[in-house]
Amino acid sequence: MHKTFYTAYFCPALNFLRKIIVACLLLIVCLKSVAQVYQPEPKDFSNKKKSDSNTITRILFIYDDSFSMFGKWGNGNKTDISKKLMGEFLDSLQNTPKLELALRCYGHQTPFRPNRNCKDSKLEVPFDAAFSNCKKIKDRINKLQPTGTTPIAYSLGESANDFPPCANCRNLVILITDGIEECDGDPCAVSLALQKNGVFLRPFIIGVGLDVKFADVFGCMGKFYDVSNEANFKQVMKLVFIEAISQTTVQVNLLDTYKKPSETDVTMTFYNQKTGEIMYNYLHTLNHRGNPDTLVLDPDATYKMVVHTIPPQVKENIVIQKGKHNIIPLDAPQGFLNLQTEGPNIYKSLSCIVRKSGELNTLNAQEFGNTEKYICGKYDLEILSLPRIKLPNVDIKQSSTNLIKIPSAGTLSVNKGGIGYGSIYVENGKKLEWVYNLIEGQQAEVLYLQPGNYRVEFRLKTQLEAEKTVEKKFTIESNKTTSISLF
Repeated sequence: MHKTFYTAYFCPALNFLRKIIVACLLLIVCLKSVAQVYQPEPKDFSNKKKSDSNTITRILFIYDDSFSMFGKWGNGNKTDISKKLMGEFLDSLQNTPKLELALRCYGHQTPFRPNRNCKDSKLEVPFDAAFSNCKKIKDRINKLQPTGTTPIAYSLGESANDFPPCANCRNLVILITDGIEECDGDPCAVSLALQKNGVFLRPFIIGVGLDVKFADVFGCMGKFYDVSNEANFKQVMKLVFIEAISQTTVQVNLLDTYKKPSETDVTMTFYNQKTGEIMYNYLHTLNHRGNPDTLVLDPDATYKMVVHTIPPQVKENIVIQKGKHNIIPLDAPQGFLNLQTEGPNIYKSLSCIVRKSGELNTLNAQEFGNTEKYICGKYDLEILSLPRIKLPNVDIKQSSTNLIKIPSAGTLSVNKGGIGYGSIYVENGKKLEWVYNLIEGQQAEVLYLQPGNYRVEFRLKTQLEAEKTVEKKFTIESNKTTSISLF
C-alpha cells in the first residue's frame, strides 16, 4: 500500500525534477558556448576614467515611420528605399567590435487622422551588441508601416531613457527623418539639454528627401546631412559611421590677421592629393557656438584643400589622423572692397578689374555698387569707365571696408552727320590719350564719360582727304549732358 502511494505521487515529481536539472545543465553549456563566441564589455557604472581602447560606442537610431514616408523619392517611395538602404547599412555593421545598437521609431502606432498622437514614439529594439541587434533592427524596420505624425522633440526626450547607465560609453543618436517637428515640441532645446547632461554627444540628422531650406532648422540640434538620392544616403551613412566609431573629425580654422579662426562663409574643396579627384565641397561655417563646424573626411586619403577666397588659399598634403579631432589651420585674413560713384550711377553696367599689385592675372571683375571680400593685401584696380581709371596699391585690411568712389559720369551725345571714322581723346596736360573709337556704321552715339576736357577727331567715309578731318573740343561734367555735331 505504501509502495503504491509512493509510486503514484512521488515518481512523477521526481521525473519532473530530473527534467529541470537536465535543462539547467544544457542551458549552462549553451551559455558557456555563447560566451566563447562573444564577450561583451562589462558595464562599469563607476566614475573611474577608462582608456579609449575599452570605450563602447552606443548608437540609437531614431527612425521616422510617419505617414509622410510614403512620399515619392527617386524611383520609389521614401519608406521602401530607406528600409532597403538601412538594411544594407546594418549588414555592414554586424562584425564591428565594441558597438551596441538600438532602435526607436515614431509615427508608427497611431494614424495621423483624425487626431495626431504627439507621443507616438517607442523603443522597438533595446541596446545590445551589433552582431546580435543588426538583424533585429533590420527585421523590425521592415515590419513597421508609416501611419502617424512626427514628434521629434518627444522622441529625443524619451531617448534619454533608452541608454542604460554606462561610465565607459559614447552615446550617439542618428535621427533619420523626412520632415520637421509636427507637434508643439522644441527639438533644439531638447537636444541641447540632453547634450549638456551628457546623455549623448550630439545627434546626427539625416534628411531623407528633405527640403534643403530645413537645414537651419536642424542645425541647432546637431549635425545635419541632406540626403537627396540613394547613393548620397550610402555616402552619408558611411561618413556618420566614421565619425561615430573612429572619432575621426576635422575642423578647418580660417585664421584672421590675429590668428583667430574668425573667417568663414567661403567654399572649401578637398581634392585627393594623389589623383586630383574632387572628394568634398563644403561651405565653411561657424556653428551655433561660434566655432568652426566639425567635418567628417575619409581618413584614408591625403588631401589638397583649396579655400575659394579671392585669391584662393591652398594647403597641400593634408593627412587625417584616425581617432582624433584634426584641426587644419589656414591663413585667410579678409577685408572688403566697396565700389561706388559719388552721385547717381548712370552707367548701365560698370565693373572694375582687380589684380594683385604688380601682377597681370585678373582675380575678379567687380561690379560697381557691390561689396566684395578679398584676402588682406594690396591690389591694383582698373575701372572700366571711359576713360579707364587705374588705382594702384589699394590696401585691403582685416575686417575693414575700403570704400572707393569715382565721380559720377556725364553724358555725351554725338551727331556725326553721316557714316565715317573717328575717335575720342581726353586731354591729360599737354598729351592726348585715346579713350574710345566711334562706331563706323552709326550716325549718332550716346556715351558716358568721366568729367574732363576732351577732343573728338572725325572724317566722313566719303571724304578721302585728311584735311577734311573735323575736330571738336568739349567738356564733360558729372550728371550733365553735352551735345556736339560733327558737320
